[in-house]
Amino acid sequence: MKKLQKELLVIMVLMFLSVNATSQDKKSSVAESEVRIDKIKKKRKRIKLPKIDLSNWKVTIPAGEGKGGAISIEPPEILNYATDETLKPYMYNDSTSGTLVFYAYPTSATTANTKYSRSELREQMEPGKDNVNWTFKQGGTLRAKMAMGEVSRANDGKYHKVIIAQIHGRLTNEQRERIGQIDNNAPPVLKIYWQNGKIRVKTKVLKYAGVDQVGILHKEAWTDDEGKNFEQEVGFRKFTLGVKVTNGKMVVSLNNSEFFVYDDASIKRWGIFENYFKVGNYLQSRDEGAFARVKLYELNVEH
Repeated sequence: MKKLQKELLVIMVLMFLSVNATSQDKKSSVAESEVRIDKIKKKRKRIKLPKIDLSNWKVTIPAGEGKGGAISIEPPEILNYATDETLKPYMYNDSTSGTLVFYAYPTSATTANTKYSRSELREQMEPGKDNVNWTFKQGGTLRAKMAMGEVSRANDGKYHKVIIAQIHGRLTNEQRERIGQIDNNAPPVLKIYWQNGKIRVKTKVLKYAGVDQVGILHKEAWTDDEGKNFEQEVGFRKFTLGVKVTNGKMVVSLNNSEFFVYDDASIKRWGIFENYFKVGNYLQSRDEGAFARVKLYELNVEH
């Protein structure tokens, strides 16, 4: 009898230990699952935002009607771009890459002096004002970290060209009246392109070096130079543009490793104009189905 009791006791102890071990395993398994779920949730919640202050920028987008009818939005309204229903299709955050994306495609809505559509920022030294700008004598620097997100191809298989940054000239009111022009528009002294994975730079040069102080104000006095490409191929990777302007000189850089220096007679005479920086997506095509998305990670300007 005693032997039977001992055997029963041993069996009960073993059963208890087995149940307890199973319970511990289940608890451990549940705990590990909860930790994994928490990690996944935390990973999903990570949102990257671009390091860009838009307080001194307005944007023009390819929404609106007809030539000269493209919509522009200035500070402070531009600061609410993430919730602005007009802007959202053309200017929005990519929280995965931490970029501000500019989307453009050919529409009927363009600015007055072009046939191409754009989603492009325009510098405003005083928020909300286009008539306060800078000269080469005052100087200016721009640093923009960017990438081409997507871009369509032409019929020849090459990617469509996109102007991603500019220095645009502007006539003062006095200069405009002096030559009888209806607006303050002057040529862009600098155009930086993304072209087939390379960064291409073009500047303005005088057609006739001896042009006088009135003739030089006319767009017809200027033409594009031949342009040149940086050696590096950026493709769809992140890259950094730098532009530094001083009196009579302009330096353009790519990734702080390649530099183009412009200090010729034409650049020295450009000091007659006011200027402003532009950055974004100025698509150089009206082909059906053409489009581009330009990503902007960082943008800094100093004067």
